[in-house]
Amino acid sequence: MILGVAGLVGGDWRSIDRDTLQRAADIGFKTVQIRADDPASATDDDIARVAGLYEEFEFPMAQSVGNYGGGLCSDDEAERASAVDFVVQMIRFSAKLGCPNTYFRPGSMNKSGAWLPHPENRSAAVFDRLIDSGKQICAVAESEGVEMAIEGGVVSPLWSAQRVRDLIDAVGSPMLKFNMDPVNFIGSIEAAYGNTELLNEFYELLPDRILGAHAKDFTLIESLLPRFEESIIGQPESMLDQATFLQGMQRVCPDAHILIEHLPDDKVPIAAEGLKREADEAGITWD
Repeated sequence: MILGVAGLVGGDWRSIDRDTLQRAADIGFKTVQIRADDPASATDDDIARVAGLYEEFEFPMAQSVGNYGGGLCSDDEAERASAVDFVVQMIRFSAKLGCPNTYFRPGSMNKSGAWLPHPENRSAAVFDRLIDSGKQICAVAESEGVEMAIEGGVVSPLWSAQRVRDLIDAVGSPMLKFNMDPVNFIGSIEAAYGNTELLNEFYELLPDRILGAHAKDFTLIESLLPRFEESIIGQPESMLDQATFLQGMQRVCPDAHILIEHLPDDKVPIAAEGLKREADEAGITWD
């Protein structure tokens, strides 16, 4: 597996330079995620420069992710069409740059953010619109040879391993895969304390559809009502069963990218060391 980072870039992909990749390499990363604000504006010179840097550092080209909101499940057809068009642009941009997959954000009916709860997110209508968006997107992905990395989470329309499998089956495209991000699915005391079982459920239901993962951790805040927060991998308060997470990824997708995410730059090396320690204890060897 390949250890990488979704971070260390001060802006979108055009800001990646030799110093960015050297800093990543010094920490021990082998790739850096590509984040794009406006994929349609990418020039051939931009693409050649960044692709050349990745070749220079012997970094495999990473997953791409576009900065778009939650419109893929929207009941506003103009908004949904715009979101589909943006993802199509990401697919074509990714193909030119050589990214093996691009991120597929399921979205939310909450207008304040794509990863915020809404009472309609678990409705059949939202799921049907997401299926339709997925079919449109995957038709282009198939023609361009770029895989789609769908994610989910308890606040989203894809709140469980089974719901992710349901979407993949309904869309029916070999290009629709799953980006493993188990912390997103911690939504109860049972899931928090029993996250080994949660992890294994994903590996049992989606063994042939996982293409990569985002690495992070979580902690349970001591309070009257359940409250969870992300934490740094390898810290005493962190609760995710990283050994089961990594061993499962090694088993079902040994060529996967594992990207540390959601941390300020100064915390990234700490998380990287934590994940490496967990990997060593779990018998994982990085590519």
